[in-house]
Amino acid sequence: MDNGFIKIRKAILSDAEGIAKVHVNSWKTTYANIVSDEYLSSLSYESREKMWTNAIPNGGVYVADHEGIIVGFSKGGKERSSKYNGYDGEIYAIYILKEYQGKGIGKALVKPVIDEIKGMGLNSMLVLVLKDNSSRLFYESLGGRKIDTVEVEIGGKKFSELVYGWEDVRNIF
Repeated sequence: MDNGFIKIRKAILSDAEGIAKVHVNSWKTTYANIVSDEYLSSLSYESREKMWTNAIPNGGVYVADHEGIIVGFSKGGKERSSKYNGYDGEIYAIYILKEYQGKGIGKALVKPVIDEIKGMGLNSMLVLVLKDNSSRLFYESLGGRKIDTVEVEIGGKKFSELVYGWEDVRNIF
């Protein structure tokens, strides 16, 4: 998929550094005034890079590449909690640098995750998103239905996380 100069492709090992930067930087912009500043300033590129170096070989990771610079990424696969009967796939993460948001890159990054899920023979999925995160509207615009609210702890503070589900991912696009 080519969105102007943005190319969506499967992540390769050398993308770990770029993904880590997007991960940390987008947490700092997305969760400012939600998560404590102390927690946000403790996030490091190095630890995230290690995490992504381990995650990329397992597959399900995609990047938005703007002329060689990673500006967004997504990751998905099998649903991890086994708590939601009838929801077998999951978007684990999708982050886009603030200045690249609102340009259709989010949708473009969801597509390969859905293909990954369908490739596993699964037709449904869910995503968890902080209630205070306005990107939940993005999932609603893709037809996600709120199926649960759970509690999550970040930096020693408790937050509500909404669980959105799609019973049939084949109807999203």
